[in-house]
Amino acid sequence: MADIKLICGHYGCGKTNLAINMALAAAARGSPVVLVDLDIVNPYFRSSDYRELLEKAGVQVIAPNFSHTNLDLPSLPAAIYSVFEFAGEVIIDVGGDEVGATALGRFSKQIAAAGYEMLYVVNKYRALTSSAAEAAMLLREIESACRLQATGVVNNSHLKSETTKATILDSLAYAEETAKLLCIPLLFTTAPRYLAKDLQEIEYLYPIDVHVKTSWEDY
Repeated sequence: MADIKLICGHYGCGKTNLAINMALAAAARGSPVVLVDLDIVNPYFRSSDYRELLEKAGVQVIAPNFSHTNLDLPSLPAAIYSVFEFAGEVIIDVGGDEVGATALGRFSKQIAAAGYEMLYVVNKYRALTSSAAEAAMLLREIESACRLQATGVVNNSHLKSETTKATILDSLAYAEETAKLLCIPLLFTTAPRYLAKDLQEIEYLYPIDVHVKTSWEDY
């Protein structure tokens, strides 16, 4: 049976970078793993843009047809249905907000039948989710669009290359309040690997590598 994890959140929260990290970590453990890029809305920062990195590590990538082209309406490949019979880990990078989550709704019955975890990625420093109440409201819109419910919150609060130890520590109360409002657990807090050694006081810390960057970032 497939072990399905859905990664959802607001545009720019860092969910694609998290999905890539989780897929690479699964491959490093020796698990069969497939990463599904289900973002057919946002042309930027798609997980399938990192296909070479992922496939070199042993991660199978399934992406929308016609991605990386100038066609306006990419379609979802039939190969997506194969993940429900996949004997390994399945990580689905969901499109941002309720618009992107609508594509996921097409597979809600199969996902619910197979069993899943749905991780809601939050970033205190993004507009429209800077308060716990705003973040909670956005998740309800995502859940309505995809007809699935989140099972946990991931605190991925960051300021890109300006992220510091204080940036992350100052986000903890926000993440805890968001999880409390949603009545689901705060699963972990991420931190760039270069900062992780200075954040050992965080109980559930998930060090990540920063793969998804803008063209002018180098960190």
